[in-house]
Amino acid sequence: MLLKLGSKGPEVAKLQTALGIGADGNFGPGTEKALKEWQAKMGLAADGIAGDATFQRLNLGPIDNPVSESAPAPAVEVPASDFKLAALKGHIPDAIIAQIPETAKKFGITNTLRLAHVLGQCAHESGNFKIFKENLNYSADGLKKIFGKYFPGNLNESYARQPEKIANRVYGGRMGNGDEASGDGYRYAGRGAIQLTGKSNYAAFDKFVDDDIMANPDLVATKYSLMSAAWFFWKNNLWSICDQGASEATVTAVTKRVNGGTIGLADRIKHFNEYYNLLK
Repeated sequence: MLLKLGSKGPEVAKLQTALGIGADGNFGPGTEKALKEWQAKMGLAADGIAGDATFQRLNLGPIDNPVSESAPAPAVEVPASDFKLAALKGHIPDAIIAQIPETAKKFGITNTLRLAHVLGQCAHESGNFKIFKENLNYSADGLKKIFGKYFPGNLNESYARQPEKIANRVYGGRMGNGDEASGDGYRYAGRGAIQLTGKSNYAAFDKFVDDDIMANPDLVATKYSLMSAAWFFWKNNLWSICDQGASEATVTAVTKRVNGGTIGLADRIKHFNEYYNLLK
């Protein structure tokens, strides 16, 4: 789901509040202008369109949409032999390849297009499958630049280079987390190939795995790094976009839903093409 000029409703009001403008729930020219300015400041494509990644970046959680979280997509048997997984060896870590069969069955990765789109986005977001936990080791200047509204005055100086304190302040009271003192902000900070963030998102994903990730959230960064990303694709109905093809326009459309803009687009296209050609 995307919010843009003409959109209306409570999700628009949430966006407006986060941008520091009047929250009337109507996405008009003023909201578009404020969003474009914020996107430009964050180094995103300033297109004035808000997707789930924009909401995550604003610490608001995903946009509510009609996709149910009560049950996964119908399990479709996709034997590993249906995908040329051996062709991915040397291009993707073995630990990620090992997650593909179960992930595919659980969240509807039923063709090579979907798999290539997921892997392409994950490769970029995780620095070539090397980073599966959010880096919150910000300097004082970095805090002002990225999370300025949470650090008025010189408060940023007492939080700088303290990831746990930073996460608890920035994410506290949001996305299902308790307040800053609860420690939920750091406990449920971003993990996985497309970073799962916030207690409510962890709880939603927890329904689909055997392990208790609420008690062991680091499993999202290890055992479920790929599956948590596929859950994001499934939950937000990105399969309907992925199935449109292998063109750069399709990768761009997927990127906007994942990133909230088109930052890193060339790298995402490169990875998608690499994996798709290997899997064909």
